[in-house]
Amino acid sequence: MRIRLNSVPVGDQSHALAFYTDVLGFRMKRDIPIGEYRWLTVVADNDPDGPELLLEPNAHPAAKQYQAALFGDGIPVTSFEVDDVAAEHKRLTEKGVTFTAGPTDMGDSIIAVFDDTCGNLIQIYEAPDD
Repeated sequence: MRIRLNSVPVGDQSHALAFYTDVLGFRMKRDIPIGEYRWLTVVADNDPDGPELLLEPNAHPAAKQYQAALFGDGIPVTSFEVDDVAAEHKRLTEKGVTFTAGPTDMGDSIIAVFDDTCGNLIQIYEAPDD
């Protein structure tokens, strides 16, 4: 068993694709029309065969409620690993990204949380040195 796909709920897939590629730096992997929506995934630019992130429509009422509840409570919907949280915080801030929590030392890792402009909070973290 392995993880190859994860998803984040989004209200507008085109807007989400622009944010996740143009701002965050991911690359589009799949864009398959499925009725009114798309099977739309992105991957890390430096790992094109790695795990995919599905930009999944939040069309179902439960998805919208879940997304809104997490956002309202300040809970990130997912986390992305970065090499240097402070550097990534600076890079993203310069691109206009709004952080709800700047770089914070959590003891065994450093985290920061930002608004993805798609209704989600996303956490970035710097893994501890092993």
